[in-house]
Amino acid sequence: MSTIEQALAKNQASKQSEQQATEKPKSAIEIAVKPEPSEPMTDPGDILASAPEKAAVISKVEHPKGEANVINLDLKKLAQNDYIVPENIEDNRILKEEFRQVKRKLLNNAFGAVASTLTHPNLIMITSARPDEGKTYIAINLALSIALEQDKTVLLVDSDVLKPSILREFGAKQRSGLIEYLLSKNKSVSDIIYHTNIDNLKIIPAGSPHHLSNELLASERMAILASELSTRYPDRIVIFDSPPLLGVTETPVLARLMGQALIAVEENKTSLNDVYQANALLHDELAKGLILNKAIHSQKELYGYYGYGYGKN
Repeated sequence: MSTIEQALAKNQASKQSEQQATEKPKSAIEIAVKPEPSEPMTDPGDILASAPEKAAVISKVEHPKGEANVINLDLKKLAQNDYIVPENIEDNRILKEEFRQVKRKLLNNAFGAVASTLTHPNLIMITSARPDEGKTYIAINLALSIALEQDKTVLLVDSDVLKPSILREFGAKQRSGLIEYLLSKNKSVSDIIYHTNIDNLKIIPAGSPHHLSNELLASERMAILASELSTRYPDRIVIFDSPPLLGVTETPVLARLMGQALIAVEENKTSLNDVYQANALLHDELAKGLILNKAIHSQKELYGYYGYGYGKN
């Protein structure tokens, strides 16, 4: 039995023994990632203690290219919908702690010793087995959490082109983005990257609907874009909010352009069979993991529980 299967089995057993709780926060609490070669998995507490962070500063300076290249995020709406925002440091302390645990593993894979074993280690796909299992919520909060880092920038790409939701969650209007770039050889990457009113966070929207949206994700131009995004700014993390794995044949193709992948698993909804099938569609060279979402905790379990396994058998 692989360690991912063990983590799933352990989680299944723990859910049966837990008492029903009165609070149900959105949580990201279980992740399986590829370890560094020949080194033991670092204790999360040790990683956390040594991790420098700052509160993200809201940009006051207009982007040189003008307001058309800036997306102003509705920070009040984000806070109301349980997203991490700079002004609410204390209000979302537990949420920040949970995503801090997750991002440390991803950053370690992207820039640590294991990075040399991955293709495009700073490109991270957030996906799920089926629709509506919380992957967009996880993708946005990971991006917001990484934007708190002192020496990293993060680019959030809405690649769920059939069901885009990044701009809606941010309270922003539709802009041209990924689809327009993939359709036109005259567009450059800089034409579709938007600054935001949060320092260190940039966005590529999905763009306008198109009848070949999913097919474009498997195109050669998409492969060229992924390579450019990975190498253009080597200190940047690029997070792709991607389509589900089951039922969208282009998602596994897109995964081959990534270095890391997280499968969102909704507690009490996602079946184990779906998780196994989704995991099987991801190639073995990925640093891949599971992230449990919408989990039930008691009042005593303020920081949730964390289980770690490895993406490969």
